[in-house]
Amino acid sequence: MGKGRLEAFSDGVIAIIITIMVLELKPPDGAGFAALAAIVPTFLSYVLSFLYVGIYWNNHHHMLHAARGVSGAVLWANLHLLFWLSLIPFVTSWMDRNHFATAPVAVYGIVLLMAAIAYYNLARCLAATNGRDSALARAFGRDLKGLISIVLYSGGIAASFVSTRAALGIYVLVACIWFVPDRRIEGAAWNSAP
Repeated sequence: MGKGRLEAFSDGVIAIIITIMVLELKPPDGAGFAALAAIVPTFLSYVLSFLYVGIYWNNHHHMLHAARGVSGAVLWANLHLLFWLSLIPFVTSWMDRNHFATAPVAVYGIVLLMAAIAYYNLARCLAATNGRDSALARAFGRDLKGLISIVLYSGGIAASFVSTRAALGIYVLVACIWFVPDRRIEGAAWNSAP
């Protein structure tokens, strides 16, 4: 099965997610620079969430570029990932509106955790569909980076009940780990290009 529709659909959903997030940014009351101080937390939560969506889009692009084809299981795994990503605008807004309270920060972490699990599952489905000897399967290997991320998100969720700042620090750490596209997948994408 071709992968073009899957890529186009995913790109469209991710573009809508980013649009929804930016629409949550409201201009501050007042015309002076001091008025911007009131929206700094909103802006920072937007930046973190935008970064996360961008990281998923970038790695998703490289992963699908390296794939030769997709299956029904891949389509469902991709929808699973997009479901969790589509919740990012909601949890970002909830976290911001409640001044980074425990429950919203924990739920933000749960959404990030579930997106990471869904991405891991999508990668496994793509590797299985493209064959154990494919460049994509070899690039994933055991996917320690993905597994470490899942462990860190779980730690961040637990930390949110003690210190929301520590939890947010862990979420930022995971974003930093993934900020540079996964070289294994990027290399496989270019090696499998026609």
